[in-house]
Amino acid sequence: MIESVKELKSLLKVKEEKAGLKLNIQKTKIMASDPITSFQIEAEKVETVTDFIFLGSKITEDIDCSHEIKRCLLLGRKPMTNLDSILKSRDITFLTKVHIVKATGLPVSLAVMYGCESRTMRKAEHQRIDAFELWCCGESLGLPDQTSQSSRKLTLNIHWKD
Repeated sequence: MIESVKELKSLLKVKEEKAGLKLNIQKTKIMASDPITSFQIEAEKVETVTDFIFLGSKITEDIDCSHEIKRCLLLGRKPMTNLDSILKSRDITFLTKVHIVKATGLPVSLAVMYGCESRTMRKAEHQRIDAFELWCCGESLGLPDQTSQSSRKLTLNIHWKD
C-alpha cells in the first residue's frame, strides 16, 4: 500500500510511462482518504470528490450502497411507467399482460440488480428491492396500490405459472 504522496506520484509516473499514455490532469479527479486530502501533479491541483460513478455504480466515501440501490430503483421505475398505457388498456387480456411483464418487467428488475454482488446490503435494502419487484408486477398487472403485499404475492404466483 502507498504510504505517502511522493510514492503515489512516482508510481503514477512509472505506470504512465510504461503504458505510453499521458494523464489529462484537467479530467482527473481523486477521492482522497485521511492521509492524503489534496493532490498536485506538475504544479496543478487535482480535483477532490466525495463520490463518483465507476462502471455504472456510484462509489462513495463512506462505502454505503443504499444510495446506489435507491438510484437503480429510480432508474428501473421509468421503463415500467412507460408501459402504463399498454398495461392499463382494457383491450389486452390479463394473460397477455402477464407475458408482457415477463418479457419486459423482469429484465428491468434484473438490470436494477446488475452489479449487486459488489454491494453489502442490509435488510432495509433487501426489503426495498422486494417492494420494487412487487410494485413492478402489481403495477403492470393492474393490482391496486392498497392491495397488501401478501395478496399481491398470491395473485402474482397464481398468474405467473404458465
